[in-house]
Amino acid sequence: MILLRHGQSEWNLANLFTGWEDVDLTDKGREEAAEAARLIQAEGLEFDLAFTSTLKRAIRTLWIVMDGMDRMWVPVRRAWELNERHYGALQGLDKAETVRRHGEEQVLIWRRSYDVPPPPLEDDDPRHPRFEAKYADVDPQRLPAAESLKDTLARVRPFWESEIAPQIRAGRNVIIAAHGNSLRALVKMLDDVSEQDIVKLNIPTGIPLLYELDAELRSTGSRYLGDPEAARKAAEAVANQAKA
Repeated sequence: MILLRHGQSEWNLANLFTGWEDVDLTDKGREEAAEAARLIQAEGLEFDLAFTSTLKRAIRTLWIVMDGMDRMWVPVRRAWELNERHYGALQGLDKAETVRRHGEEQVLIWRRSYDVPPPPLEDDDPRHPRFEAKYADVDPQRLPAAESLKDTLARVRPFWESEIAPQIRAGRNVIIAAHGNSLRALVKMLDDVSEQDIVKLNIPTGIPLLYELDAELRSTGSRYLGDPEAARKAAEAVANQAKA
């Protein structure tokens, strides 16, 4: 199984809270996705089925990978359950300005605590996902107005158990192109990471994370493809951006 965080997005570059806002990749993000395809091919890996979120930065990352590997025919399942963590009323705000307004300590709690969500959107806020056509078939009560990482895991886990895990048990190789926090939720499950440690985990953009799973879908090992030092520096860059 391959986990892939989308390439750099326009709002990653602008240092804005993104969440469920549907922003696209930058040119660098597209290059990262193309490099991800090369890394997967260099390992001689293929996938039979793809999962992604309903957000274009993850979808486009997957498209670029599939195109680069000449596997555009592979079935794709898009699911809102794999969306990024919903950052509530913080979405669209400049991260540095938010720190100046609310204080570094409070913003750090919103960003890096396991179970404290940011301020929620009001029900009549036009940014609320219940007003978006892509979620028209989802029970509005299930759509978040803000989420913590714990909340994100609570929607990712049932989707994993009902949709992804059965495909892997059936012998299919799977790629999941998603987001920093939805992938962090999967890593917490697969590696049984503690609540304290998972919030410190940084997943770099555009570098495939390969998991080997046993018959019980327990991780027997994972590694980033390509140069380990490059992956380490990329994760460190994500950590530094989180402090910005």
